Formats: sequence, structure tokens, C-alpha cells
Amino acid sequence: MVPVESLIAFAVASIVLIAIPGPSVLFSVGRALVLGRVGGLLSVLGNALGLLPIIVAVALGVGAFVAKSVVLFTIIKIAGALYLVYLGIQAIRHRRAAGAALTGEVVRVSRWRQLGQGFVVGVTNPKTIAFFVAVLPQFVSLEAGSAVLQMLELGLVFFVLAIIGDSTWALAAGAARDWFVKSPKRAERLAGTGGVMMLGLGGILAFSSNA
Repeated sequence: MVPVESLIAFAVASIVLIAIPGPSVLFSVGRALVLGRVGGLLSVLGNALGLLPIIVAVALGVGAFVAKSVVLFTIIKIAGALYLVYLGIQAIRHRRAAGAALTGEVVRVSRWRQLGQGFVVGVTNPKTIAFFVAVLPQFVSLEAGSAVLQMLELGLVFFVLAIIGDSTWALAAGAARDWFVKSPKRAERLAGTGGVMMLGLGGILAFSSNA
């Protein structure tokens, strides 16, 4: 078990990090603008589930290896960036369908697909690997037992806080989206905006530093 003082300190650090709009927030907001509250929340959940393999990998030491390998780190980063660009292009291409969906026609994306897309974005985010590799060990107490179990515990705390924080952003974006129900044209522009946000996020991720 992680000592209570370390757990609280880590939770505070995580809340501060999660509260600052970053890739996960931009992705969640973009998806909520395109797909609505449910789509945004499913994207948040999928994105958070993508953290779990990273948490396990970091706890077992694999994450440190990936973070130190420029080639592997870059491959993961580019893969995630390309997937975001793909989602952004799809949102822009199907913006008219989004307008039709908002005015009552049945044009929907499978909920499992929404969840899966969020998972892919979450698990291919190299910044998450770098964060966990750099931060988790600092809150581990060797006197408190297994370092692996402590890092898993800390990772799960971050997982829960990430869902709460990103869901708040997604719900806010989904609420703003409701205003566009009154106009299909507005809905088309909104879907296009969400797509552009994902394109921009993909570009930021692709050209960001590995440090």
C-alpha cells in the first residue's frame, strides 16, 4: 500500500495535471462536439481504459524501456498522431451526417466503436508513458512494500481522476452542443470544428518533443 501522505500528494499532483487542458481534454471535447454527451463520455472512458496497459507496463518496467528508446517512442507517437488525424478527417467528411443526427435522423456511430477509438488514442499517447515513468516512482516508498503494487495503485488513482476530470470537460462541451440542435448548418460547422480540433491535436502530438 502507498503511504497515505504519498497518495494524497500524488492525487493533488494528478488533479493539477488533469485540470490543465491537454491532449486528453482536447480529444474529449472534440468528440463531445461531434458525437454529443454520450459519445464524449464513451471517448473519455475509452481513453482512460487506454491508460491501464500503460500503467501495467510502467509498473513492470517496460514503460521505462520504451521511454528511453527514441525509435519506439517516436513510432508510438506517430501512430497516435496519425489516428487522431484520421478521426479528424472522418469528422469533417461526415459533418453533414452529424447535422442530420441532431435534427432527428438516425445517423449514429456504434458505442463500442466510440469506446474503441478512445482506447486507441489513450494507449498510443506517449506523453502518458513519459509522465508515469517520471512521476510514479517518486511517490513509491520502498519501506511500504512492493514497488510494483504501489505504482499500480497510483496508476489506478490517476485513472479514476482522469475519468472524472475529462468527463467534466466532455459534459460541458456536450451541453454547449445542444444549442446547435436548432440549426443543421450550425451542427455541420460544429462537427467540422471538432474534426479540426482532432487534426490540430494530431499535429501537436506528431511534432512535439520526445522529452
